[in-house]
Amino acid sequence: MRSVIDIGTLIVRTPGILGGRPRIEGTRVSVQRITAWYKMGLSAEEIVDRMGNLSLVQVYAALTYYHANPEEIEAYLTAEKTDYERLAADVKQ
Repeated sequence: MRSVIDIGTLIVRTPGILGGRPRIEGTRVSVQRITAWYKMGLSAEEIVDRMGNLSLVQVYAALTYYHANPEEIEAYLTAEKTDYERLAADVKQ
């Protein structure tokens, strides 16, 4: 018989790891990263294939977290984009 997975244990926050952002337990893969790929049009299955070390359950847990907390994750994505644009502008100078 297959063991039951408590989905509440799949996404964690740990001070000092990824700045305390939500991530998939046992990895350094943030919900933010999974969300970014999802928003680029990748399916959960394609994300699993791309990562290689994640299960479909983990990816869906990250996407569920995003859909339950969109403001939080969108804020991380916006900050990341702003940082990228600032660094890109610095490189061009």
